[in-house]
Amino acid sequence: MNIKSAAYEISSAHVGQCPDSRLPEYAFIGRSNVGKSSLINMLTERTKLAKTSATPGKTMLINHFIINGEWYLVDLPGYGFAKRSKKEQDNLQRMIAGYILQRQQLLNLFLLIDIRHDPQRIDLEFIGWLGENGIPFSIVFTKADKLSRAKAESNVRQYLKKLSEQWEELPPHFVTSATSRAGRDELLSYIEAINKSV
Repeated sequence: MNIKSAAYEISSAHVGQCPDSRLPEYAFIGRSNVGKSSLINMLTERTKLAKTSATPGKTMLINHFIINGEWYLVDLPGYGFAKRSKKEQDNLQRMIAGYILQRQQLLNLFLLIDIRHDPQRIDLEFIGWLGENGIPFSIVFTKADKLSRAKAESNVRQYLKKLSEQWEELPPHFVTSATSRAGRDELLSYIEAINKSV
């Protein structure tokens, strides 16, 4: 897929404010500091489309970006919120759950996982919640450039082995790096294939 245009459209505090459109949507989510904004900018080849920050947990709204005038890339707030009050955490959880469960235009959720870390309980619980609710999702391992290729492959195998304890069929997965652009073509081809199938 060739990204000809990518533009910010709207930020929403809840699913009811999202665009009144039937265009397909692909949402990106992950724990704070997983490299979500950097990945979105790499995919779209726009260095400042999604705002990156040295402070984790900056995304507080549902952000819609229109791609090629044909589909939406949706930047969701992270979970495992960095230094938030209980009230803020509850509000963000409701916002995220409301979008994921109610947004009919959502065709796939990309769950970002830092490839450097062992499987984290918060991620595994979120994956379980997606499965229980029948949400189509894929796993995107980020920051692959931070490890040797052998170590990255080993960590992915370990993660998938952990998932296989609970899942008969594993979700699709991608290994990416915002720095080296690894995984970009595979991810965009996956989105393109889904778009053509609907």
